[in-house]
Amino acid sequence: MKHLAIVGACALLILTTGLNTAYAGHKHKKHERKHFTGTVKVTQVVPIYRTVRIAEPREECYEKEVYYRNNGYVSATPMIAGGVIGGILGNQFGRGNGKTVMTVAGTVLGGSIGRDIGHNNQTYTQHGPQTETHCEIINDYREEEQIDGYRVTYRYHGKKFNTTLPYHPGKRVKLDVSIRPYE
Repeated sequence: MKHLAIVGACALLILTTGLNTAYAGHKHKKHERKHFTGTVKVTQVVPIYRTVRIAEPREECYEKEVYYRNNGYVSATPMIAGGVIGGILGNQFGRGNGKTVMTVAGTVLGGSIGRDIGHNNQTYTQHGPQTETHCEIINDYREEEQIDGYRVTYRYHGKKFNTTLPYHPGKRVKLDVSIRPYE
């Protein structure tokens, strides 16, 4: 009995699969498409323009007066000499650890005084104005009309059609035609 049920189920499956395949084949033929290419005569071509902004770089130069200040050579000698003299003088005062503290304090104070004296005696030279040329790039802009494509009119089986193409098609345009039955 079990055996008979399995055979019956298999027969039903085969029959159903066969019907679906036959129906699918029938449906496929019903919606069959015809596909071909051909050319038709162009009746009108109108260029499509767009405005573009174009940058035109140019160099612009100008003269500018500049002043240079020369600080000259800055020597460390006054600071070192001041530190040594301050250290010697500081070493003359105090006892024990106090003597060391006074030596260090004299060295630091003497170095600072020597630095200040050195800067006060330094000469500054200022050169008269010099003329230098400075240049920079500046963009000038202009607008220009450029062709962006073509509006093409053609006839196919007595009916007028329009399309836009990125190129001028010439006297004829190639069509890709696909036909299927109307449902």
